[in-house]
Amino acid sequence: MESSMSTNSIQLAHGGGGLEMNKLIRNLFFKAFDNCILRNEEDAALLNLQGPTAFTTDSFTVSPLFFAGGDIGKLAIAGTVNDLAMMGAEPQYLSLGVIIEEGFPMASLEAIVASMASELKKCGAKIVCGDTKVVPKGCADGLFLNTTGVGRIVKPGLSAKNLRAGDAILVSGDIGRHGAAILMAREGLELESGLESDCATLWSSVEQLLVHPFDIHAMRDATRGGLAAVLNEWAAASDVMIEVDEAAVPVSDEVKGLCELYGFEATDLANEGTFVMALPAAQAEGALEVLKRFGHCEHAAIIGRVGESPAGRVILHTPWGSNRYLDLPAGELLPRIC
Repeated sequence: MESSMSTNSIQLAHGGGGLEMNKLIRNLFFKAFDNCILRNEEDAALLNLQGPTAFTTDSFTVSPLFFAGGDIGKLAIAGTVNDLAMMGAEPQYLSLGVIIEEGFPMASLEAIVASMASELKKCGAKIVCGDTKVVPKGCADGLFLNTTGVGRIVKPGLSAKNLRAGDAILVSGDIGRHGAAILMAREGLELESGLESDCATLWSSVEQLLVHPFDIHAMRDATRGGLAAVLNEWAAASDVMIEVDEAAVPVSDEVKGLCELYGFEATDLANEGTFVMALPAAQAEGALEVLKRFGHCEHAAIIGRVGESPAGRVILHTPWGSNRYLDLPAGELLPRIC
């Protein structure tokens, strides 16, 4: 990729507030994220918010910065947009904070920014303000991003505390792909199947659900801690028991293979484009059909149900007829996955 900047790498001057910083911001960030609010160049973006609003923030330190299926830029946009979507909110405005290490390749930065701009187009959100800092070489690991998102609540009332006995549990896709892709990148593994992260914005899929009269009680993207973390957090927050049919949980053969090789559980591995949903069992098949037909979620599945006792626990029914508790992941499985 040919750099459009005057140098091949980031210099301390790019964060100094002078000519070099002005060129970096205008020629790269403003060009990629151009919109009328950002173009005003004020100290704060002036927004027009009406009604209930969701607000979230996250920082991204993934290693490596580029991986099969995405990069830190795509991950930052998807992660923030998905947090809004899981609260039933249409993503509208994002901020972007960038911390760059001196010497970071300009071509890599341009590729990451282009990836962010591409992902923004898929959900309609806009980056309306931001900040750029450059730190001396050795003071950061290449590039860190922080994104904050604001969105208009379309469906109020979604909460981890709203699960009820009789609810069904659905997942929008196969699990563990992001964690497996990061592991593969770090270990330098090459698979013939071309395993990729599921990193993607989820708003388009969620929007399809929200235009139907489903009584959705909760949604959560299964990021750090994976499916196991989401279900345990829900069971504790709603004081219910959740049963999961292990055979019904979609897991790709590639993820299964990596789990067997390294001793991981697919339910513990992170996703960045897969969410979990709870709604009345009578509506589960309808929601599943919408996800598959209109939400581009061909691997969506009904994987379990909500009961009353033992409250606060998740029970996994294995294909061999045995049962075990699916506990919260313990220890540090894969640091810096997002």
